[in-house]
Amino acid sequence: MNSRRLDVFRQSLRDLGYIEGKNITIEYRYGEGKSERLQQLAEELVRFNVDILVVSTATAARSMRKATTTIPIVVANMGSLTGLVDSLARPGGNVTGLTHISLELLGKRLELLKEVLPKVSRFVFLDDTTGAGGYKRVAQETQSAAKFLGVKLQVIEVKAPNPNIEEVFQTMVKEHVGGFIIEATPRMSFHRKKILALAQQNRLPAMYSEEEWVNAGGLMSYGANRNEPYRRLAVYVDKILKGTKPAELPVEQPTKFDLVINLKAAKQIGLTIPPNVLARADKVIR
Repeated sequence: MNSRRLDVFRQSLRDLGYIEGKNITIEYRYGEGKSERLQQLAEELVRFNVDILVVSTATAARSMRKATTTIPIVVANMGSLTGLVDSLARPGGNVTGLTHISLELLGKRLELLKEVLPKVSRFVFLDDTTGAGGYKRVAQETQSAAKFLGVKLQVIEVKAPNPNIEEVFQTMVKEHVGGFIIEATPRMSFHRKKILALAQQNRLPAMYSEEEWVNAGGLMSYGANRNEPYRRLAVYVDKILKGTKPAELPVEQPTKFDLVINLKAAKQIGLTIPPNVLARADKVIR
């Protein structure tokens, strides 16, 4: 959970009457982009016998679920429901929260990137989604979209625990990849600065899943607003503290997806965004 989103969450708690240090105490733990640390952190928090576990991703939630099946777990960005809840309407266990259904947008991201790069026929998806239970199905659907668009989508795995980002870019350049798509997982976000710098250095257009990457210098993004769930987290926390069981709180889905384009980034890599794509953007950075 980055500082901006943490601030959104805290403010939302304050709006509901919860003042940190007075009538609510928050224990903070950070995985620092290293999923292998999550289980240890989960077990540590469970030993504290906290009332609620609030986590930012499905991967973190799975570690928490292994550590406890009784303490309520609220998830801000549940990319995949697999192994966490029975269904959106009836979670059924001790996990609930919000889902950003980001992986399911891979096909749409590829379509938009192809519109920006009509002459490109080779794209890459940088895969750091090992923990996403529904990834195989989504990958198959995305390959169907690639076939429909007449392009090849290659998957390159960014391996943990110490991903060699430079080597990944060397591979893409060597294989004449025209553009890439990236899912903003915690590990990828931890290396965001390096990824954005290498994309610009190698003049590789990219589609990201979060607006924050575009605000930081990336080319374009398509997805749900990732800050909004942190406002809603406080509502879940409030309801659970007042006695509602997680199993009775439906998982919320986003209803709006934004296309954000950075024209400054496009200029830096010598790319012109087609007017028809630009006209559909919800936000343009100039």
